Amino acid sequence: MEKVKAAIIGYGNIGHYALQAVEAAEDFELVGIVRHNAGGEQPKELNGICVVDDVAKLPVKPQVALLCLPTRSVEENAKKYLAKGINTVDSFDIHTKIWDLHCELDKEAKASGAVAVISAGWDPGSDSVVRTLLEACAPNGITDTNFGPGMSMGHSVAAKGKEGVRDALSMTIPLGTGIHRRNVYIELEDGYDFETVKRSILEDDYFKHDETHVIAVPSVAALMDKGHGVNLVRKGVSGTTHNQLFEFNMKINNPALTSQIMVACARASLCQKPGCYVMPQLPVMDLLPGTLEEKIRRLV
Repeated sequence: MEKVKAAIIGYGNIGHYALQAVEAAEDFELVGIVRHNAGGEQPKELNGICVVDDVAKLPVKPQVALLCLPTRSVEENAKKYLAKGINTVDSFDIHTKIWDLHCELDKEAKASGAVAVISAGWDPGSDSVVRTLLEACAPNGITDTNFGPGMSMGHSVAAKGKEGVRDALSMTIPLGTGIHRRNVYIELEDGYDFETVKRSILEDDYFKHDETHVIAVPSVAALMDKGHGVNLVRKGVSGTTHNQLFEFNMKINNPALTSQIMVACARASLCQKPGCYVMPQLPVMDLLPGTLEEKIRRLV
C-alpha cells in the first residue's frame, strides 16, 4: 500500500492531535513537522520525528500539508504550499469569509495543479456535510445549529492574540434556535487596562455577531476544558409532507475531532482534481481508507 506522505504545519492544539491522528492512520506516513521554533527544545513526543522550520528541509516532499495554524494565517500559508504543488488542508473557521477564501485558493490551486480543502474541521466541516444532507432530506425548512457548551478554539486564539492578553478561553453557550452567547475569560498581562482589552475583543469579527461577555480571571489554565459539542436540528418538508424532524448530536474533544477530520480530508484531497473544496463538495467515501468495493460492502 502506497502511503499518503503528510507534513504537519504548526504544533499547537490542533498540531498535537494531528500527530496522533496521522500516526494512527495506517495509510499515512508522517514526513515531518514544520514549526517556527524547530531549533529549540522539542516536546518528548516529537523524539525521532523530523522537525524543521521550512518544508524544503524535510527529507521527502509531502503530498499534503496539514495547516494546524490560526485561522487568520491560513490564506498566506496555504498559498505558499499550493505554489509548491503540495495539497493543503486547513480548519479555517470564520464562516462569513469561507467563500472569499475558496475563490482565492481555487485560483492558486488550479494554477499549481494542487488541491486545497478548506474549513475542514467539525464546524465548519463535518457539520456542514450533515446540514447539506438534512436539507436534501427536507428541502424546505429551518436548520438550527446549537454549539456547546464548550471551548471554541478559534475564538480562544483570537482573544489570546489581543495585545495585553496572556491567555484566553472562549466558551460557547447555546441559547437555543441557533443563538449563542460567548463567555470570554482572559488573563491580563501586567499593566494593561481591562476595559481597553475588552473593547478590542468585542470589536473583533469573531465576537461582534454574538452576545459576548469578557471576564477577567487570575488563571485561565484553572478553567481550561477542551470539550465541546453540537445539537443540530432540522424541521421541514419532504415533498409535500410536513413535520419532518431530524436531529444530530455529539459531545467531543474539540482539537482531537478537528485534526481527525483534517486527516480524512487530506486523504480525500488526493482523489480530487486541482482546485479548492469545502467538505460538502467531497465524495464522502473518499474520506475513508480502503478500496471502493470494501467501502460499499461495509457502508451501503
